[in-house]
Amino acid sequence: MSTTGSPPGRLGTGHILFLIVAAAAPLSAMVGTVPLAFAFGDGAGVPAAFLFAGVTLLCFSVGYAVSARRTGGSGGFYASVADGLGKPPAVAAGYVALLSYNCATIGLAGALGYFTQLVLAAHGLAVSWEWCAAVGLVLTAVLGYREIALSARVLALLMLGEIGVLAALDIAILARHGVHALPAVSFSPHVAGGHGAGVSLMFAFVSFIGFESAALYGKEARDPRRSVPRATYAAVVLIAGFYALTSWLAVGAVGSGRVREVAGKEMGDLFFSLGDDFLGKAGSTGLQVLLCTSLFAATLALHSAAGRYAQVLAEDGLLPGGLALEHPRHRSPHRASLAQSALTMVVVGAFAVAGLDPYADLTTSMLGLGTLGIVALQALAALSVLGLRLRGGGGHWWRETLAPLLGFTGLAASVWLVVGNFDMLTGSPSQVIAALPWLLPLVALGGLAYAARLRAAHPLRYHRLATRHLPSPAPAPSPTLTGDRHA
Repeated sequence: MSTTGSPPGRLGTGHILFLIVAAAAPLSAMVGTVPLAFAFGDGAGVPAAFLFAGVTLLCFSVGYAVSARRTGGSGGFYASVADGLGKPPAVAAGYVALLSYNCATIGLAGALGYFTQLVLAAHGLAVSWEWCAAVGLVLTAVLGYREIALSARVLALLMLGEIGVLAALDIAILARHGVHALPAVSFSPHVAGGHGAGVSLMFAFVSFIGFESAALYGKEARDPRRSVPRATYAAVVLIAGFYALTSWLAVGAVGSGRVREVAGKEMGDLFFSLGDDFLGKAGSTGLQVLLCTSLFAATLALHSAAGRYAQVLAEDGLLPGGLALEHPRHRSPHRASLAQSALTMVVVGAFAVAGLDPYADLTTSMLGLGTLGIVALQALAALSVLGLRLRGGGGHWWRETLAPLLGFTGLAASVWLVVGNFDMLTGSPSQVIAALPWLLPLVALGGLAYAARLRAAHPLRYHRLATRHLPSPAPAPSPTLTGDRHA
C-alpha cells in the first residue's frame, strides 16, 4: 500500500503540465488527426472546431478542479465519480478508466513502431516495426519504474522539440503569407457550422485525450490542491490555442478553398509536405523524427496514467494488492508499472505473431476504443460535479453548476459523435472493430455488479472504497453490526 508519512511530492505545476500535454501528443495530432478533419469534416472550419472543443473542455476543467481540490488531486476519474455520484459508479469508472488508458497505451505503442519503421526506411535503414516498438516499450518500462519526476523531465525535452518544430512551421507560414495565412472564413458561421462540422468536432475532442490525467499525480505533487487544477487549466489553454492556430495556418498555407481536397489526397503526408515547402528538407526530416518522439512521449505519459489507475484500484482491493506497492526509493507504483508494461508487450506481441498490421489493425482499434472510453469518462466526471452540487445543496453557480453542465453537454455530444463515427475514427470496416465500443458498457456493468456484491457481502470493504480520496469520510460501520468477517 501507499507509504504513510512519506516526504513531500516532487512534482510542481510545470512537471504535471508536461505529463498531460505529452499524453495529448500535439505533433501526432497535427500529423494524424487534422488532415482527417480537413478531409472528412468541414474543411476550412476545423480551427473553429478546435476552439469550440477547447472552450468546452475549459468549462469541464472548472468543475473538475472543484473535484480535484476535494479529493486532494489524486484518484482521477475514480475519485471524482465517487465524490459526486457514489461508490458503485466509481468502481465502474475505475475499471473503464483502466481499460481505456491501457488500450490507448497499446495503440500508441503500435503507432510508435509503425511510424518509426517508416521514418528509418525513408533514410535507408531497414528495421522491423516489432523491433521499433520493442525498444520504445523497454524505454517506457524503465522510465515508468523510476520516479515520475524523471519521466516529467524527459517529456519536457521531447515536448519542447515537437512544439518547437510546429512553431517554426507556423512562423514560416506567417512570414511568407502574412495576414493572408489567417483566413477569416475559417470562423464564419457558414463554414464553421457547415457540412461535416460534427465530424470535425469529433476529431477535435479526441485530440485532447489525456489532458485530464493531472488528477492522477496528486500524491506525487508538492501542492496538489493548487498544482493539479492549474496544470489542467494550462493544458487546455495551451493545447486548444496551439491546435487552433496551427490548423488555421495550415488552412491559410494550402488555401481555404482547396484544403479539403488536398488533405483528402495527402492525408498523413500533409504536414510533411508543408514542412518541405516552408522549412526545407531539413525541416521535413525534423518533423518525421519528432513525430516518433511525440508518439514515444504520448506512450510514456499514458503508461504512467494507466499504472496509477491500477495502483489506485489495488489500494482499495479492486485489483491484486501487490499492484498498490510503491518503490521505497523512487516512490513510483513500480509493480503496477511492470504489470502494465507486460500487458502492453503481450498484446503488441500477439498482433505481431498473428501478422496483423501495426497501424490498420492494432493502433486504430486500441486507440479508438481507449479514446471513446476516456471521452465518456470525462462526461461522467462533469456529471459527478453536478451530482455533488445536488447532494450538497449549495456551491458556486459557475464552478459547480453552469461550467460542468456546459462541459457535460459538449462531452456527451462528443461521445455520441464518436460512437456514430467509430468506423471513421478507426478507419476499419471490420465488424469486430465496430463492435469494440460495447466493451465499455460491459466493463461498467461488471464494475457496478462487483460494487453491489461488495456492499452485500463485505460492507466494511465497500464502505472504505475511495475514502482515502474523499473529504471527511463518515465513520466506518462496525464489523460486529455488519457481519463482515473479511475486514
